[in-house]
Amino acid sequence: MKGAFLDYLTEQLGTPVCGQQVMAYLAAVMAHPGYTRRFQDDLVQPGLRLPLTRDAGLFEEAVTLGEEVIWLHTFGERYADPSDGRPAGAPRMPKGKGPRIPKDGAIPSDPERMPDRIDFDAGKRRLLVGEGFIDNVPPEVWRYEVSGKQVLVQWFSYRKKDRTRPVIGERRPPSPLEKIQSDRWLAEYTTELLNVLHVLGRLVALEDRQANLLTRICDGPLISADTLRTVGAFDVKRKGKGGKADARQRSLL
Repeated sequence: MKGAFLDYLTEQLGTPVCGQQVMAYLAAVMAHPGYTRRFQDDLVQPGLRLPLTRDAGLFEEAVTLGEEVIWLHTFGERYADPSDGRPAGAPRMPKGKGPRIPKDGAIPSDPERMPDRIDFDAGKRRLLVGEGFIDNVPPEVWRYEVSGKQVLVQWFSYRKKDRTRPVIGERRPPSPLEKIQSDRWLAEYTTELLNVLHVLGRLVALEDRQANLLTRICDGPLISADTLRTVGAFDVKRKGKGGKADARQRSLL
């Protein structure tokens, strides 16, 4: 990410802006349910709507928050910074607030009892995985969705006993490779599931801050799409047959 867009942001905010900061800004402003609720009517038409602040303080706040969001989404592989509370490796909830497996909740590892169902007991805040279970799981974590899909249900669908999916219409039949899978619940599945629960828990905890930040950005001074078009921020170089840029293609947000 470079060129007129970053140059213009740098000029308007009075501080150098790089592509990584813009990605963090996007994550802070758009990667939470408050964004969808606020712009649900506009989002009926394909295409994202990004409120871009002209306030340097709000931009910096969004970048800091977005770095944590991306760190969580990548399970600690990106934007890691131990000095800022983001160590490399799987993120964890604060002590005592994370998911835990009681002695009698261990997920069976023998083939005959391999889990084929995942569910949630809201009263006990308990995630049910076959005959096993994990306690201290908030309802918001169970319901957490990305692109309309429930994360925990989707994650489990690739690890449960029966992973067959119906062939709909003329879709190509499943590959024989899909039959190559474990016949039992692996210890690494439990580790992965706990990692997912910790990440979702922390993402849920950030949602109010993200929603509040979005409100303050929308209520403050914004950079309009028309302004960005005027300065050429949406111009994208298109390579010709010789590999050199011989034309410019206009792209819209």
